[in-house]
Amino acid sequence: MKGSDVDPNRIYASQTSGWFGQIIQRSDDGGKTWFQPGTPAGTVMTTPEGMPMGESNKFVYDTSEETGKPLTTHQFYDGTPHPWEFKRVWHLEPSLDDPDTVFAGIEDAALFRTTNGGQTWQELPGLRGHGTGSQWQPGAGGMCLHTIILDPENRERIYVAISAAGAFRSDDGGKTFKPINKGLRNDYLPDPRPEIGFCVHDIVLHPSKPSTLFMQLHQGGGAYRSDDNGDNWVETKGNLPTDFGFPVDVHAHEPNTIFCAPLDPMLRVPLEGKLAIWRSKTGGNEWERMSKGLPQENCYVGILRDAMATDSLQDCGIYFGTTGGQVYCSPDGGENWQCIVHDLPHVLSVEVQTLK
Repeated sequence: MKGSDVDPNRIYASQTSGWFGQIIQRSDDGGKTWFQPGTPAGTVMTTPEGMPMGESNKFVYDTSEETGKPLTTHQFYDGTPHPWEFKRVWHLEPSLDDPDTVFAGIEDAALFRTTNGGQTWQELPGLRGHGTGSQWQPGAGGMCLHTIILDPENRERIYVAISAAGAFRSDDGGKTFKPINKGLRNDYLPDPRPEIGFCVHDIVLHPSKPSTLFMQLHQGGGAYRSDDNGDNWVETKGNLPTDFGFPVDVHAHEPNTIFCAPLDPMLRVPLEGKLAIWRSKTGGNEWERMSKGLPQENCYVGILRDAMATDSLQDCGIYFGTTGGQVYCSPDGGENWQCIVHDLPHVLSVEVQTLK
């Protein structure tokens, strides 16, 4: 679920289930009411078989002769060729200047866009077709495009991250893409520094400093930073207790203050059952453990890649959700924490919409 920066009442949501398949929903009144934008007004929302209606629910890979036809397979878990299959939407990212334009990252990894408020979606085939698409391989959670970043200063620049292909950048509005993984390291691969094949978990930037990117990698350094739009990455793990984690986020008003959630790399839960968020005020390398108000014993929950967010208030609130169904909030940049929601299912995503 993601709200529009242009119109705070416009919210887009994606639902996926084995029974109903993929459903795109939209609200134009801040979440009070919802509708499927691709379904004609006055018609039922589902087919007689129970499947969702509407063009907004259809994500069809480009198979055109010019741009899409050669893209027939990617690598499967065992390295054999496997046809591209749409499974679900992982992320929605509304445009920074148009409430009707939204980007969608899907599994199997591809980038789609709507320019009519979610009524129809078209693939931007320059990503899969840039040259290495046939070599992409899924991670344990699937081959998902889970991160989309739109540069606030350069409207032609788009960043995406794919598990387990790596990070990519477009400088022409999504027509073409190139890998940006130089400097990353995966020690568990036969080639620890390949062009593609990295299981990037998350990327974030601060609007006031968009050339600087922060990354959480699966393992192999874990925390990384780039000061040249992703062309080169340097490890910033510093004194973090582990190089494994999913989310990374940045303070609303301090572009060098970042937050991450280190986890046990094997169990994927807090170390020693003590829940903590780590903060760096120097853009990495120097980290401090922030745990006041968080459970410090027998806490064995995960924090997933999309389950952390910050608000834009003066003191910068930090929010994160867990696989145990809790949502925690720090209203003061990580100094103090409190549980604001509990007893939910696994929290997959947390987003913040600051209302004025």
